[in-house]
Amino acid sequence: MKKTLLLFLASILFTSAFAQDQRVKALKSEAERTVKKDPSDTAQKKWKYGGQYAINVSQGSLNNWAAGGDEFSLSVNSVLNLFAFYKKGKHSWDNTLDFNLGYVNTTSLGSRKNDDRIDLLSKYGYALNPKLNLAGLFNFRSQFFKGYAYEDTARSLTSDLLSPAYVLLSAGLDYKPIEGLSIFVSPATSRWVFVMDDTLSAKGLYGVDSGRHSTYELGAFASINYMKEFNKIVSYKGRLDLFSNYRNKPGNIDFYFTNVVNIKLTRILSATYSLDLIYDDDVRLFGKNGTSPGLQLKSLIGLGLLLRF
Repeated sequence: MKKTLLLFLASILFTSAFAQDQRVKALKSEAERTVKKDPSDTAQKKWKYGGQYAINVSQGSLNNWAAGGDEFSLSVNSVLNLFAFYKKGKHSWDNTLDFNLGYVNTTSLGSRKNDDRIDLLSKYGYALNPKLNLAGLFNFRSQFFKGYAYEDTARSLTSDLLSPAYVLLSAGLDYKPIEGLSIFVSPATSRWVFVMDDTLSAKGLYGVDSGRHSTYELGAFASINYMKEFNKIVSYKGRLDLFSNYRNKPGNIDFYFTNVVNIKLTRILSATYSLDLIYDDDVRLFGKNGTSPGLQLKSLIGLGLLLRF
């Protein structure tokens, strides 16, 4: 009886030990087993985003100054540049947003703005090869605040929010030979010009017929964008847009050229230079009678704060 009991207990212990050993092996095998990843998880997927903000302030005051000049002057200029670039496989999506605002106040001239622009550019691309994309482009450009033309002590309204505003839709080819450089061309582009202010609309400005608030244009379009950080000190951002309106004087090509150079002097102190050149044959606010087109030029240089993020 005792012998039988001992054999029974021994068999139970052996069975239990064998079962535990098998369980340990199974757990070890499970822990070491390589999990196969979904092929879609290995596809290239990347966002690259950032920007910079620069603000320049200058102030001067005079009292009993024989050489002459304004008793008080204050100038503030700010430039905000943001970008977000996405790429996954053959798909890419480039987005930039620029916002410029400037203000000047002097004893003789009073207060007025000297810069005001909001510019959104969004471009989707499908890669045909490593440097060439089939692309679609959207651009919105306008300003936030009222703008005036000044003559002696009088002033007249020339612009306002959405007056004018430009909306552009385009399909074409986007060539990217090197990092930071994009050359987009399209033979067929739609552009809408809006003048929402009733006073400006009544004057028939910016190519919009008097009393109307918008006009449609069809033409050829090209846009060259270049963004480069040469080193930790110097950076550049430039853009050149060209547009020919098939429906009205296609030989008079509109161009929009912006440039910003930042030179970082210390961790937050920088020198900033911006140069804008604009020509639009429908902007007839210049000349002796204020009814002719003309080259618009704006150049600003200053010292101030620069934040990159």
